[in-house]
Amino acid sequence: MSSARRARDGARPPIRLLRNLSSKLAAIPMVLVGLGVFVGGTIWTIVHSFTDSRLLPRLNWVGFDQYERLWSTRRWLVSIENLAVYGIVSLVLTMCLGFFLAALLDRKIRFEDTFRTIFLYPFALSFIVTGLVWQWILNPDFGIQSVIRGLGFSGFNFDPLYNPDLVIIGLLIAGLWQGTGLIMVIMLAGLRGIDEDIWKATRVDGIPIWKTYIVVIIPMMKPVFVTALVLVTSGIVKLYDLVVAMTSGGPGISSEVPAKFVYDTLFTRQNLGQGFAASTMMLVTVAIILIPWAYMQYREKRQ
Repeated sequence: MSSARRARDGARPPIRLLRNLSSKLAAIPMVLVGLGVFVGGTIWTIVHSFTDSRLLPRLNWVGFDQYERLWSTRRWLVSIENLAVYGIVSLVLTMCLGFFLAALLDRKIRFEDTFRTIFLYPFALSFIVTGLVWQWILNPDFGIQSVIRGLGFSGFNFDPLYNPDLVIIGLLIAGLWQGTGLIMVIMLAGLRGIDEDIWKATRVDGIPIWKTYIVVIIPMMKPVFVTALVLVTSGIVKLYDLVVAMTSGGPGISSEVPAKFVYDTLFTRQNLGQGFAASTMMLVTVAIILIPWAYMQYREKRQ
């Protein structure tokens, strides 16, 4: 009922709390699940990270002892270093390759649908399948190294999964193969949203295509880049399946990552307090990434 009609009929406006009452009642289960499972579970994990819980959780407070022990553990430090290297390189290459492929497809090339399917197909596979496939491809006995040596290049060496100094490269290759297609599709959707008149105006002004992308198109696609950035970064923080499938953290501990450290600490070494402290540090990392993004989205809606 409109305000004019309510005024004509002399009816009082409904109380704000009772507006869209059916929708609010329908949302109650979702709100309860969100508060109970996600928020409650997170608070429970953070609280027990300050205890000396081992096999079973218990509220025996030890302050920041678990965090001090965590940051003095070499395996945790190696996992943080690996995640930092993998994250920075993977983030830069995924964004660049994804945008480059999207820009190529946006030039209205022939067989665009075929190429788009080929690039996006790896994303349909799980990280476990991707890891097993690339473990086979990078195996020196019957993978790339074996094939190249079979062509006569007997001195060729390429066995990153068996070299502690190069194992991150092997993980990066598989990760890029898996995730670049998704970013390409997101970028392509952003490019298709650019008004055609902008391209015509830049052609009339004689601006080169590469300069148009850098000066005009990329700044206009800022929300698309932010969304892609959040997706890639959250996936990097959760990196686990690929490592388990390809290296199981080896050779030695050279390819350990935080998610695997948490799993092993909780379920193999049965040290709940230490595992909760590590998972809380991962939560802090994700919060540092998501809070600025959420603030930007909120500010854009306000504007």
